[in-house]
Amino acid sequence: MSVWLPTAPCTPRRCAPPPPPGAAAGRTRAALRLAAGLLAVLAGVALSPLAVPLRPAGRHVLVRLWCRTVLRAFGLRVRVIGTPPPGPHLVVANHISWLDVPLVAAVLPGRTVAKREVRHWPVLGPLAALGGTLFLDRDRLRTLPALVRDMARALAAGSRVVVFPEGSTWCGRAQGRFRPAAFQAALDAGAPVQPVRITYRPLGPAAFVGDDPLTASLWRIATARRLTAEVRLLAPVSAGRHPDRRALARAAQAAVAGRTPVAPHTAVDSDSANHPFPSVHQCRNSSPAPASSAATPA
Repeated sequence: MSVWLPTAPCTPRRCAPPPPPGAAAGRTRAALRLAAGLLAVLAGVALSPLAVPLRPAGRHVLVRLWCRTVLRAFGLRVRVIGTPPPGPHLVVANHISWLDVPLVAAVLPGRTVAKREVRHWPVLGPLAALGGTLFLDRDRLRTLPALVRDMARALAAGSRVVVFPEGSTWCGRAQGRFRPAAFQAALDAGAPVQPVRITYRPLGPAAFVGDDPLTASLWRIATARRLTAEVRLLAPVSAGRHPDRRALARAAQAAVAGRTPVAPHTAVDSDSANHPFPSVHQCRNSSPAPASSAATPA
């Protein structure tokens, strides 16, 4: 593991403990959810060649439908606050779970930045490549400028680019620092940044942190009762109003963390005012989290 990779202090034992008795779904229901979720994933893979000849707008409709189907099959309830803005945006969100990727794609489908290892995952790797995923070799820092150029070209061509700039998953009680490299693409392309705040309730089941194996995470999500994800689309941040990528990254992070009075972008759901993102982290373990994050440290 490279020393420059970001890490979170979260561990499955501390941040995603087993639910108390009576707070989890029954084993039969959990097994049915798990089977339905996996079937939904495989159905998307099998039907993905049909989306190749479609225009981007048509593919985005299918991606949104598929991701919503997968999330619902796993028992996740999704609540969206805000309306997706038109035009190309650099979408940046906090990172809690592998669920974040289909969750954002269900609302803001685009070209996602992911670690290079995802390309070689069975089933999902070829699907990610087919969907235009931008891959980064996190063990080779010198590849980062090329990735930023690819992101800028995608934005300039009218695509939406999605990145999780913390570079590692956190459990949701706090968030990591937004790495500034990806924000250079927004500056180069003159594209605005769309901050997105993701929250899960209850907090623990969705967290995919530390050395958490995917099988354990899948079962924890399937057994969770009333697991709800909220996707809050905040007001876009203009890249031109910030002198460099570091300032732009700080502004986007402050918006996602709820430290600035940024209202949702054209809210369409009845909801209370923009509440702050929880900032008190319960973890004290400093173990690295190389296995669980699907995002890059860009």
